[in-house]
Amino acid sequence: MNLLLAGIGAMIGASLRYGITNYGKKHWEKFKQKYNNLPFPTLFINLSGAFLLGLIFGIGSNVFFYALVGTGVMGGYTTFSTLNTELLALYRDKNYRALLWYMLTSYLGGLILVYVGFWIGSLY
Repeated sequence: MNLLLAGIGAMIGASLRYGITNYGKKHWEKFKQKYNNLPFPTLFINLSGAFLLGLIFGIGSNVFFYALVGTGVMGGYTTFSTLNTELLALYRDKNYRALLWYMLTSYLGGLILVYVGFWIGSLY
């Protein structure tokens, strides 16, 4: 049952990621140009996903809800592989400033947001 829930959740999460990525590529281009070609859609997706995962874990949800939303939706929504592909592209373009900023914001920001989400979720 948990496998089925995680699969259903992953379809939802991947669809959300696809929609946000396409929207971001069309409407957030001015940020990309202004900030050394940083991939804002992926950054937004991964940071918001980190916060939401911490929140879900913090509220102490049951196993079925966590399988559906925590493992499924958040697993399909966030994207570690795209993050690393974009980091590699920044490195190949010799855009070291953007590479460092994107890497620190993604990894450190993600850890901080997981903790903040967990803290807020544990209040309820």
